[in-house]
Amino acid sequence: MTLGPRITPLRPGPYASAGALALMIALSGCGDDAKSKTHPPLNVVAQKVQLETRERDLVLSGAVRARVQTELSFRTSGRVIERTGDVGQHVDADAVLARLDPSEQQADLNSAKAGLAGAEASWRQAKATYDRQKSLLASGFTTQAAYELADQTLRGAQGSLDAAKAQVATAQDALSYTNLVAGHAGIITARHIEVGQVAQSAQAAFSFAEDGPRDAVFALYETPFSHPPDSNRVDLALIADPDVTAPGHIREVSPVIDAKTGTIQAKVQIDADQTKFPLGAAVTGRARWTMANVVVLPWTALNSVAGKPAVWIVDPASGRTSLRPVVVAVYESEHVVLKDGVKPGELVVTEGGKFLREDQVVRIQNEEALK
Repeated sequence: MTLGPRITPLRPGPYASAGALALMIALSGCGDDAKSKTHPPLNVVAQKVQLETRERDLVLSGAVRARVQTELSFRTSGRVIERTGDVGQHVDADAVLARLDPSEQQADLNSAKAGLAGAEASWRQAKATYDRQKSLLASGFTTQAAYELADQTLRGAQGSLDAAKAQVATAQDALSYTNLVAGHAGIITARHIEVGQVAQSAQAAFSFAEDGPRDAVFALYETPFSHPPDSNRVDLALIADPDVTAPGHIREVSPVIDAKTGTIQAKVQIDADQTKFPLGAAVTGRARWTMANVVVLPWTALNSVAGKPAVWIVDPASGRTSLRPVVVAVYESEHVVLKDGVKPGELVVTEGGKFLREDQVVRIQNEEALK
């Protein structure tokens, strides 16, 4: 049997290895070219950073309130037998708004007066005994011990008399507390008791607005306070009649945020004829904020890095992007105002930033407009 020629397999030599390596490098280069052709630079719209002064009008609605508002209450407990005050009523300082049943307090006063009468009788008797003993001692017809006993008895009677007088005064005060007096001229804004109700001591009976200065009270968020206004002037106007206007100034700003509403209360003093602004009237307040050396960008330029505001910056030389944190001064409805983080002349991506990544090459569509 005849066999064919024997084929010997080729063994890889140094030249074969070098050729394979060259082939791999060539194929790798082709892959890069294909990748670069597959991912062309992303088109974006940019804005050149410019510092400017931003004026902002803040318009809020509020209500007119009295400078001094109190809760009137009885200083003793009892059943209400009469109520003369009502909501919206203007009263004088000595006006009686309600009365409690004075039977218990009157009985205490009668008892105190009876005790006072007894104390006065005891004092008169002790005084007469003391005067007699004093005269007899001077004549030598009594002893020193009897005189000192009379003097001691008189002093005790005097103390009992003073205590009885104090009890009468306390009982008289308690009786007067059954009448709820306004104390100041003003307007009743709310009523919390009715005839027949048992009112407890210090329980609110009426809400009361005293006559005097009035404020326009507003509830606003803390954002405007990041840039305080140029002045504390506020222009006020009635919502029911915009022709009724008055200047005002910020008198008080609450140092804490209301836990329920998340707002800060600001009180504006009305610096004009306050009779034109009735209590409870709805008003508008307009204040002007001026922010200098800030950068205004559309809200589409804002991104986030590590949970903080950031914007994409484009290097004009290489066209590559970088994400940079910024400090926001004010968020507006269509714009965001930056106070730090970018420099004048830098390019900020305003459209297309959602598709960017760090160190990505981009093409600025509005490049001619930025020159």
